[in-house]
Amino acid sequence: MEIDSTLLQVIIFSLIGGVFSLIGGAFLLRNKKSAQDFATYATPFAAGVLLAAAFTDLLPEAAHYDPAGNSLRATLYGVLIFFLLERYVRFFHHHHEHEKRSSSVLIIIGDTLHNAIDGVAIGAAFALNPSVGIVTTIAAALHEIPQEIGDFGILLNNGMKRSKVLLVNLLSALATTVTAVIMFVLGSDVNHNDNPNIAILLGLTAGFFIYIAASDIIPEIHEKLEKGKRDIRPWLLVLGAVLMMFVSPIAHDYIDAHGHDDGYSEVHEEDETHDEHSEEEHEHEEDEDHAH
Repeated sequence: MEIDSTLLQVIIFSLIGGVFSLIGGAFLLRNKKSAQDFATYATPFAAGVLLAAAFTDLLPEAAHYDPAGNSLRATLYGVLIFFLLERYVRFFHHHHEHEKRSSSVLIIIGDTLHNAIDGVAIGAAFALNPSVGIVTTIAAALHEIPQEIGDFGILLNNGMKRSKVLLVNLLSALATTVTAVIMFVLGSDVNHNDNPNIAILLGLTAGFFIYIAASDIIPEIHEKLEKGKRDIRPWLLVLGAVLMMFVSPIAHDYIDAHGHDDGYSEVHEEDETHDEHSEEEHEHEEDEDHAH
């Protein structure tokens, strides 16, 4: 299978996710109030995208390659794992905690690990299906923007210079690309029908997205805004989910229609042919048994 063109997509899209988060942080450096307002309204939209990506894209795609249902168990494991990470490692940063003074080192380590996990999810998704990879990248990037704004604010409040904050976050963002490339290369070397590990990784990613949206973001939507502000956050969540539900099939159709040049569709055709041959052999064996 030729993976060069898809590998280039992995690199480009994972870098785009990191660049988006840095743009969000740089926006904070220019206008703190505008950045905070942006995060307030962008976060619920990102939650809707995360939920739709998990339930309408990642899980159905994983189930296709994992009829035994292990990917659904992996989703549950993902929710539990990230709950424990948040409970004991403070892996995620709730936006209402941004005013509290936190260790800069822990913020940087947590952000780098978070970016690395995003990369694993993106790489695994691209290895299974480029369109799923793009949807996963969009969902991860939309959540990263408001989170990076919060992390930038903490680091600045802790006395770190602006130039250093940008450099640290740039290096941290590269973790997404590194792990995405590694996971994609490893995932591209396996037959997905014989090795459901990629599907299980997608299940873990779905659990990751569901937990972030349900535990880290949705509770914030229930918090009251300042007086005088119109609260459209619930509708932004719905908008994010509905928009992703419409965009995802379009992305699938477009990429699948143009996928014959990179070898990806050939692999799926081989998988379908293999399944057809298996069914024919099974029917032939049943006919012989009846004849006997």
